[in-house]
Amino acid sequence: MANKLQPASIVDIGCGAGIVLAELRRLYPDARLSGFDIAPDAERFWAVPRARGVELTVGDFISSQTPPFDLLLALDVLEHLQDPFAFLTKIHGRAGHYVFHFPLDLSASSVLREKPLLHVRRKVGHVHYFTRGLALALLQDCDYRIIDARYTGAAFNAPQLGWKTQIARLPRRLIFALNRDWGARMLGGETLMVLATAA
Repeated sequence: MANKLQPASIVDIGCGAGIVLAELRRLYPDARLSGFDIAPDAERFWAVPRARGVELTVGDFISSQTPPFDLLLALDVLEHLQDPFAFLTKIHGRAGHYVFHFPLDLSASSVLREKPLLHVRRKVGHVHYFTRGLALALLQDCDYRIIDARYTGAAFNAPQLGWKTQIARLPRRLIFALNRDWGARMLGGETLMVLATAA
């Protein structure tokens, strides 16, 4: 998706170990690559990206005084924030293009079982849950214009964990082949990548 762009500067908000930026260095060898993460522990994983010329900062991008970037990444960030509306409002206008990545935790299956939602809340800190429609509506409500939105195939690209998982994926593959939107809303297990601009 972002390969269609030729950004001269990229920032990753909530960059974690900086692996995404380290990989982007291969695609954009001359771009200025920056990452921000508020977790102090993230810094101990930054040797590889820093060796590739990535600028990494422990701190809050919102309060930073950086010039606008060509591309801003917020990958698996919004579901962790108490107020994603405030975050989206504060980063609005600080980049030419934005790439957002949403885990689509909310589905008919996850609501009926509830355990999957409680699991991602406790284990990975998700406090907001999305479907494709809710994710896009959030961005539009905060004055972002959607350019492209694609499922990333998380349900099928994740490592095979065992024979039960492999068998369970067979009907999922069939349903997703018939109607991907319906399959994601019913069964979950998908993620969504969105390319947007500030409207």
